[in-house]
Amino acid sequence: MDAIVVFASARRDGNTGKFIDWIANELEIEIIDLSEMNISPYDYEHKNLDDDFIPLMNRLLNYKKIIFATPVYWYAVSAQMKIFIDRTSDFLDVEELKNIGRRLRGKTACIVCTSISSEADHSFLNSFKDTFEYLGMNYGGHVHANCEHGYRPNDYKEDVNKFLQAVKSLDVETAV
Repeated sequence: MDAIVVFASARRDGNTGKFIDWIANELEIEIIDLSEMNISPYDYEHKNLDDDFIPLMNRLLNYKKIIFATPVYWYAVSAQMKIFIDRTSDFLDVEELKNIGRRLRGKTACIVCTSISSEADHSFLNSFKDTFEYLGMNYGGHVHANCEHGYRPNDYKEDVNKFLQAVKSLDVETAV
């Protein structure tokens, strides 16, 4: 499987962590936990280019599919995921990095998320979709777990199976 997970949550062993562990295990892919990385917030003066962000991006660019996993917090991504996404601006602003950022084009991005709602919030999904489109990435779909009553895998089994099949069948040129 030519895919990798970027996981961002305040709790590694929380609902989203359990959910992505299940999915990553089924796909036999690696999870990168942004909480274990030293990634500074976006800086207009780019004084933070020596942190873990650029090496992480160089690593992610070796994969055709990138799965973004985060809980939905107040209709948005987790703080760690927001910092990660904001830092992609380095590839738009710093001349020496623009060629690295262009390598995101044609990659397929998927979303794994949890919340206490029956469905993933549209504004949450659209923020990802709009970002992917802006970066020239293909949107490959999402899977959501409603954890209002706790993490209950049997409640999402059918959705996860559909998501797994979609990810396995994704071609970089054709997103689902």
